[in-house]
Amino acid sequence: MDVSAANRKGLSLFALIMIGLGSIFGSGWLFGAGQAAQVAGPAALVAWVIGAIFIGMIAMSYAEVGAAYPLPGAMARFGSISHGPVLGFITGWAVWIATASLIPIEAIAGTQYMSSWSFGWARGLVADGSLTGTGIAMALFLTVALWLACYWSVELLARANNLLTLVKFAIPVLAVGALIASGFHTDNFTAHGGFAPNGWSAVLTAVTASGVVFAFNGFQAVVNLGGNAKNPGRAIPLALVGALSLGLVIYLALQVAFLGAVPPEKLAEAGGWSGVNFASPFADLAKLLMLHWVVTMLQFGAFISPNGANIGNVASSAYLAQNLADTGFFPKKIAEVHPRYGVARPAMWLNLGFSVLLLLTIGHSWEALASVVSAAMVVSYLMGPIAVGVFRQTKPELPRPFRLPAAKVLCPLIFAFAACALYWSKWPNTGKVTLLTLVSVPIAAVVLRRRGENLRRQFAPAWWMVGFLLWLSLLSALGSPEFGGHGVIPGGLDTALVGVSALGFYFWAVRAGVQAHRAGLPGPDPVLGGVGGNVPAQTRHEEPAQAAAS
Repeated sequence: MDVSAANRKGLSLFALIMIGLGSIFGSGWLFGAGQAAQVAGPAALVAWVIGAIFIGMIAMSYAEVGAAYPLPGAMARFGSISHGPVLGFITGWAVWIATASLIPIEAIAGTQYMSSWSFGWARGLVADGSLTGTGIAMALFLTVALWLACYWSVELLARANNLLTLVKFAIPVLAVGALIASGFHTDNFTAHGGFAPNGWSAVLTAVTASGVVFAFNGFQAVVNLGGNAKNPGRAIPLALVGALSLGLVIYLALQVAFLGAVPPEKLAEAGGWSGVNFASPFADLAKLLMLHWVVTMLQFGAFISPNGANIGNVASSAYLAQNLADTGFFPKKIAEVHPRYGVARPAMWLNLGFSVLLLLTIGHSWEALASVVSAAMVVSYLMGPIAVGVFRQTKPELPRPFRLPAAKVLCPLIFAFAACALYWSKWPNTGKVTLLTLVSVPIAAVVLRRRGENLRRQFAPAWWMVGFLLWLSLLSALGSPEFGGHGVIPGGLDTALVGVSALGFYFWAVRAGVQAHRAGLPGPDPVLGGVGGNVPAQTRHEEPAQAAAS
């Protein structure tokens, strides 16, 4: 991501598309194709299309609220604006968890690709697809080293990262061309069980559990920075479509190249796609095909690209932690910014501790952590369509540079799709993410009790989220074995039940938001002013630009 460009006022449409596309290409391209092929076989191509459509729908809902509220770190603030402080803290916590988790996963990506180096110590970093003790130590070293560099100057590293932006695009394109030219085996797309050897349920699982959602998560940069565009109402939706479309084309090309380049004898030896397990997918495949220059290029790019992307992750997660501190649910000290270096060092310490915890517990491979992080990302997406539904009823006078068409129909469907995507991430990932998210509930209760607040009143707008996550985890545990469940609910019925029940939770959530505004829980609107849904008369007739500046 071009950080310096993001800080300029009047971003062009092209610049915003490049920011989104640059954020989409982190470590997802290094592992996504290999992991998706292992889970879904050649039908992984369909998973990428479904993932792009899903993220596109989510992104369009955020385009409306993001253009209306062009605020820094906007995605972490919509819950507070729509439902009040408790839901704001829960959803802000979810966004923080998803963003902070990117720090260790990018370090793991760099470490796994280091294992393809020809040095003996490098080959010992990974064994049986997971980091060894030495590998975990290396991932910790990379995490701490980058953290220390950002501790003194994020801006300096951001400028250095700008020089590496072209690498993110050039290396995947060159790798695709080299792999296809080395010998393309069309039989790979139909042999060993056909196009979808593990069934279509595996395709749905690949959307969230194999890094597809993870790969497209960079759309958030467009939403969070689109307020700086020359014409946000036009630029945000077009930039989202442009970045996601270009990203989809490149990811499909990578997937096709991977599927066609695997030698048929290797595929037969592995017993089909489920047995093709490369620690460093593209580098290991290039090494197998004797493409030594491609191996060198991938080893260089794979080490630089994830760690370069982590510059933005370290800065973003620190800012999100600052937002949580500003709400009063985190200690105020976390939001303190160093007067010389311009970074919130206490927030960075918090994120470092969280990163180390993930590395030492569930972060033993990119694949293992990506499945949990992707599910956490889906939880962080839930507020987009709900915020649109709430604001349409409570803030009709809100300046909306972009309006989601057919919102009354699309918003419930988008939320239901998000619920299904979370379910497809498989048990026990759904349970893990629910536990991680709901840790915020007792923290909020303790803080509010110390303030002397009425807990029943404050928590009323947030119970739908707690109920939704617990209900989805229950369905996931009891659902079909294809999605990791115990088979109490048969396949087909499980996804239908998730989708239908999600519609009920959507309307509950919107109703809770409307009631929260009537009770004045959201507080002053950052654009319109006033409290809750009671907007001062003088702001109702302001021009959009004036209202946005107030």
